[in-house]
Amino acid sequence: MSHTDRPGGRGGPLAGVRVVELTGLAPAPFGCMILADLGADVVRVDRPGPPAAGRLAAPTSGPLHRGRRVTALDLKSPDGVADLLRLVERADVLVEAYRPGVAERLGFGPDVCRSRNPRLVYARMTGWGQDGPLARRAGHDIDYIAVAGALAPLGRAGQPPHAPLNLLGDFAGGGMLLATGVLAALLERERSGVGQVVDAAMVDGAALLTAFLHGLVGSGLWSAPRGHNLLDGGAPFYDTYRTADDRFVAVGALEPTFYAALLTGLGLADDPDLPAQYDPSGWPDLRRLFTERFARRTRDEWTAVFADLDACVAPVLDPTEVHRHPHAAARGTFVEVGDDVQPAPAPRFDRTPTSVPTPAPDPVRDRVDVAALLADWPTSADAPTDPGRGRSVPG
Repeated sequence: MSHTDRPGGRGGPLAGVRVVELTGLAPAPFGCMILADLGADVVRVDRPGPPAAGRLAAPTSGPLHRGRRVTALDLKSPDGVADLLRLVERADVLVEAYRPGVAERLGFGPDVCRSRNPRLVYARMTGWGQDGPLARRAGHDIDYIAVAGALAPLGRAGQPPHAPLNLLGDFAGGGMLLATGVLAALLERERSGVGQVVDAAMVDGAALLTAFLHGLVGSGLWSAPRGHNLLDGGAPFYDTYRTADDRFVAVGALEPTFYAALLTGLGLADDPDLPAQYDPSGWPDLRRLFTERFARRTRDEWTAVFADLDACVAPVLDPTEVHRHPHAAARGTFVEVGDDVQPAPAPRFDRTPTSVPTPAPDPVRDRVDVAALLADWPTSADAPTDPGRGRSVPG
């Protein structure tokens, strides 16, 4: 298999970057999916034998695992660890998602790996981080965002906080943070010549996502209970509304210009008795009026009404239909990967564009042995020299 046709080697700004991914749950695979989408050659290391079954087993198929190659090693055995370290010697990045101390106990912690390869970026994906009183405790997305302060503001007034799937902890605060850390460490390595450990913790990432909210609190613009503030459903012009066909539209008409367009679309522009937009005492009346108006037509009818009005009104699309939206279709926001429609790689690059990802490898049928990977990843002594830098570069 050549560099240009193997998974992760078909184009993108990370072409030539080699990543060893130790099988884990959603956040680390998502971070590695981003790296693979951007052109990195990602090799996932599974446990030997058939994939584990069960609801809580680490999945090895679907979008999170696209664009990979896969091998299998018994990392509880000396031979398996030795093979892993041979891969590490030729890799740019290692990603692991064990609890703190597990990799060290098994014999491939950061010190061991970087003694073999000082340029290695050793990326660690955990919920609570590598230190602190909760570091060795179990947890899931909902726990991390709860402690980070990202869960409490979410939900309707008078109702309990409502978790937004596992988007904030696992993916935005987890896998995305991991990929960002890896990219920053790779960039710094170009100056220093050595790698470093990246401690990506979902509790830190979820807290980081609340930076804007902390600004609102500090300025006094977020002082009411959950569901009564400007961006949490408290304002009637920043909310969702049920339509005649039991679907929804999203309204984000914050600024007066967009709010005026919203009133025009709803047929309320000439109503002299409307409360002022930013008078909270009138928000209940506005909400009742908006609710009644939106219930008169279907979601798609309202989409047509607002098609030429800059009112920040959009249809709430289901995941099964989003790829058919005209804007998504025009931009190619979704692509066919094998037999599935999946989100396309992002962001976009004009000089080193990414390729359509390859489907997730079958964890058994598509396994590649370590000898083949080592042959495909030449050592620094075998790699071509970059005349502009005077050192070896990945093949």
